[in-house]
Amino acid sequence: MFVYNIVLVLMGLAILGVAWLPSLLEKYPLSYPILFIALGMVAYALPLGLPAADPFAHPGLATHLAELCVIVALTGTGLKIDRPFSIRTWRTPLLLVLVLMSLTIAGLALAGWALAGLALPSALLLAASLAPTDPVLAGDVQVGDPGEGREDNVRFSLTGEAGLNDGLAFPFVYLALALLPAGAGAGRLWEWAGMDLAYRVAAGLALGWLSGRLLAYLIFNLPKALSIKPGAYGFVALAVTLTSYGVTELLHGYGFLAVFVAAVTLRSRERKHEYHKQMHAFTDQLERLLIVIILILFGGALVDGLLSPLTWAGAGMGLLLLLVLRPLGGMLTLMRSGRVTVAERAVISFFGIRGIGSIFYLAFALGKASFPQSRQLWAILGFTMLVSIVLHGVLATPVMNWLDRRHGRKITADLEEG
Repeated sequence: MFVYNIVLVLMGLAILGVAWLPSLLEKYPLSYPILFIALGMVAYALPLGLPAADPFAHPGLATHLAELCVIVALTGTGLKIDRPFSIRTWRTPLLLVLVLMSLTIAGLALAGWALAGLALPSALLLAASLAPTDPVLAGDVQVGDPGEGREDNVRFSLTGEAGLNDGLAFPFVYLALALLPAGAGAGRLWEWAGMDLAYRVAAGLALGWLSGRLLAYLIFNLPKALSIKPGAYGFVALAVTLTSYGVTELLHGYGFLAVFVAAVTLRSRERKHEYHKQMHAFTDQLERLLIVIILILFGGALVDGLLSPLTWAGAGMGLLLLLVLRPLGGMLTLMRSGRVTVAERAVISFFGIRGIGSIFYLAFALGKASFPQSRQLWAILGFTMLVSIVLHGVLATPVMNWLDRRHGRKITADLEEG
């Protein structure tokens, strides 16, 4: 009972913090995820007898907790994008996902194999886990609430990228599984190309679109006698999340992709309806609650020795991704994007935040098969995630404020005073 009550107090303080800290820290070069990691480290450093936080010891819990957090975040991400979908208007995030992410995976996998001495399947798995930017921890560089209007090139590009790439990184995770000795061979690679790449992506897109269309009809076209009361709007958002994800996974598609597509499709109906704001508000609150739990456990895992197997080469891989591959690859990928200025390209390229999605991918794959050097994979991922959260969390507010001033836009503090 002592440990149970300690956990309740810890969660109560953390939830109070997540309600209070974002607005308090909005003007300062600090993001609240950093503080929750610190809280987890302090709590686990004390002799409180808290349950082990090592994701290697609890792969199932790590997988499903991260999975739930990501799908809730993807729904909220899709609902808050005001810009209608088209190949032309979404060109920048599509380039970031289809070109930059592929180049990042290839470069990081090569570095892991040639420089860090990882086995090729392990190097590819780590690269696929770290390549996607995170829809959960990137709130400081994403668009605002539905209809808020703060949807410049940088915020829109980073939001669209975070929504799309969590599903499109999955084929590379399955490719890493296919390269293991137990599954290697020409036949398995053909199966990967047909099933894991072509079918699962197509199924995710199609089922997400169908889910969004169906749910939009149920929400906006039913007679008023059957309409949903405003107090239940949030439950509909949760239903969108769980239904589209569950159905797509049952049909062997990529559920992450389906959830985001369903949310974007739903947002396209009655775009200015207050319904979207209510649904987004609910998903945002639920997402923050899940973030609190995961970040506290992540801080505890750091204290419990998550980084103990980390080598200098492994740390170099993380820094290579954050400081070289992502920024340089982003600048090259967006070089001919005339609608995006050089300053905007630089900010988009730098702010590739890694986080909860990476935890899911690695835990998912390690739960499916045994990879060489799996402890080292967790150490490199944990180090990269920690550096990304601190580095990007400290720089997000001043950099975004600088960019807003450069383009003549009011910064957040000015908007609130107005």
